[in-house]
Amino acid sequence: MQRGFQVGLLLLLVQLFQEGVGNIPAVTLAVLGFNVYLYMFPAAPPIKACVSLQQVYKYKEWRRLFLSPLHHVDDWHLYFNMVSFIWKGIKLERRMGGGWFLYLLSVFSLLYGFVYLLLQALLTKVIEDSDPLASFIDVSSLSVECAVGFSGVLFALKVVNNHYNPGGVTYMMNTRVSNRFASWVELVLIYLIAPGTSLVGHLAGILVGLLYTVGPLKTIMNTCAELVSSDGNNPRPSSYYSSSGYSGKTGADSADPQPAEDYTTDSTSDYTESYIAGLTEEEQIELAIRNSLNDRGRTRQREDSSGFHPAEGEGSAEEVRRRRLRRFEKESSNQRRRRRL
Repeated sequence: MQRGFQVGLLLLLVQLFQEGVGNIPAVTLAVLGFNVYLYMFPAAPPIKACVSLQQVYKYKEWRRLFLSPLHHVDDWHLYFNMVSFIWKGIKLERRMGGGWFLYLLSVFSLLYGFVYLLLQALLTKVIEDSDPLASFIDVSSLSVECAVGFSGVLFALKVVNNHYNPGGVTYMMNTRVSNRFASWVELVLIYLIAPGTSLVGHLAGILVGLLYTVGPLKTIMNTCAELVSSDGNNPRPSSYYSSSGYSGKTGADSADPQPAEDYTTDSTSDYTESYIAGLTEEEQIELAIRNSLNDRGRTRQREDSSGFHPAEGEGSAEEVRRRRLRRFEKESSNQRRRRRL
């Protein structure tokens, strides 16, 4: 279903221009654009994209786990989530890098749904077994509560961002709150200010973030990343990036140092006829062979370093060697004729 242009979308566009599109990292901008696209052209209506214990577990609609984080109820829902995502994405993507940040978003988006279902099942079981709680909370409504939107992933990102800035503070309703407790305070405030929001969904997001910061999730993700990127011999890349650009290895670490160029004997053509005339025939032939081999080695070294390999018969090293040998043979023959004269 295609939606018309709405106020929330207009405000989101204004926010993008205020922030500066060029200042937003690529992955953050792409994920934001994908959320806007799915809002304009949804893969399913929100009622069929939301995740709940009844719909996913009972009716086996597992695709909701993928659809739920990327769909929004209305333009204001989209606007507030995306504005929050821009701020968190800029900080985390610049810190982690685009590849890892995309990896993190993918894992959080999928894991959030599973944690949400687990919490929903656990709370339902606890309330059913406790008569006082059952009188205050409707168990049937809890099991069918359906969550949709990016809010759960945002709470997980908030936990990660606060973990990297433990000494920082956040202001909520003009109250100074330490980053260590900011997610929990925001969880309560949102539920009190907007009772229609999913308390379980936001709590699931906080737990996913904690699984990454203080739990085993980061270690598992690192292990999986190494298995995928490793070639079986050396999981770490041998190249590095410095301020001057890309390089393969440092000079000190290079196992095969390149020999220095012999500029004193660059080629046989540098020798004058008077110098050659002072040598015997055997010495002239030996000199020609030695310099031809040296020139061929230097040519191969230049080819290997530049990646250029001339065609046979047209300026190749072998052709140059044959020509120089023929030249020395001719010069040697001329010297012999002069001596006879």
